[in-house]
Amino acid sequence: MTIVLVGLPGSGKSTVGRQLARRLAIPFVDSDQVIEQRLGCSIREFFEREGEARFRDIEQDTLDDLTRGPTVVLSTGGGSCMREATRAFLHERGQVIYLRSTPEDIYRRIKHDRGRPLLLVADPLQRLRDLHEARDPQYRECAHYVVETGRPSVATLVNMIVMQLELAGNLPRPAPR
Repeated sequence: MTIVLVGLPGSGKSTVGRQLARRLAIPFVDSDQVIEQRLGCSIREFFEREGEARFRDIEQDTLDDLTRGPTVVLSTGGGSCMREATRAFLHERGQVIYLRSTPEDIYRRIKHDRGRPLLLVADPLQRLRDLHEARDPQYRECAHYVVETGRPSVATLVNMIVMQLELAGNLPRPAPR
């Protein structure tokens, strides 16, 4: 059973995911890193060259592959829940956790990060607000659990996720060594 983290860019999916995987003694996979390995270039370069629709095709195929494999903590890209088919198989194959952050909290965290193609606009805070408005319903539809990130530490967020999974009887077992 894969634990899938979804949420807006900058919501903490990779940071929380790494710590969660360590805590549960299972591998961590960042889908954006896997996609970049498959593309042979950065997502930003591919986005600029091929466009968002083509990127979403590759993202969907990659997530499809990753959710068919062994148990992992999977951090997804911010737009991973945009397609209905992707939402459906993520929800069906994993325990999906929506790391919900306000646009303002995210902006404070990532305002100096130039590696996020959807935020390279004149008003990134407004872009985050627009993304939140458009994607929040999609994340909620896909998710089994919603964790408000607000200002808790990464360790606190990991504890909250582990508690939710444990209460539901959905804690994955570590892979045998």
